[in-house]
Amino acid sequence: MEENDIKKTFKAVVIGGSAGSLSVLFEMLPNLRTNLSVAIIIVLHRKNSGDSSLSSLLSTKTLIPTKEVEDKDPLIPGNIYLAPADYHLLIEKKRSFSLDSSEKINFSRPSIDVTFESAADVFGPKLVAILLSGANDDGTEGLIAVKRAGGFVVAQKPESAQMPYMPQHAIAKVDIDLVLDVEEISNFINSLVK
Repeated sequence: MEENDIKKTFKAVVIGGSAGSLSVLFEMLPNLRTNLSVAIIIVLHRKNSGDSSLSSLLSTKTLIPTKEVEDKDPLIPGNIYLAPADYHLLIEKKRSFSLDSSEKINFSRPSIDVTFESAADVFGPKLVAILLSGANDDGTEGLIAVKRAGGFVVAQKPESAQMPYMPQHAIAKVDIDLVLDVEEISNFINSLVK
């Protein structure tokens, strides 16, 4: 990888995951610098419930401000945003969030593909998309959209994933820029600090 590939000015990091990815986040978040100049958006497959305790739980792992997204929230660099259960998370051109309750995609709402594709439309080459552990192929089409828009795509090393199918499927279908284990993902995000 070229040194200046990583020196690009990225504006957002979107992380998608399913089964097995929560433990990855618990390991990763404490290692992230608190002076990140990017917004981090997390999309996890979750049970359909109004329980927002996951956001509280994630916020115990980092000093970076962490919140579950509400409709029309502005997207601010240096914050971590979590897609709420049972809504697709979209990013508007004005860099605010929009929640959508249309049909499930890949049996999931939120769908990783939907958020990756939406973020690719807004951020183009200033987007990093990271796909973690999971048991279905959600995220692959979204990574393709990110690559098409000039963004940077990362997959978790399948052998480090509790459920390797999701990153394996993406690696087989997409020209992935980096395949990283959990510690390497944290280091990569930290390298995006301006």
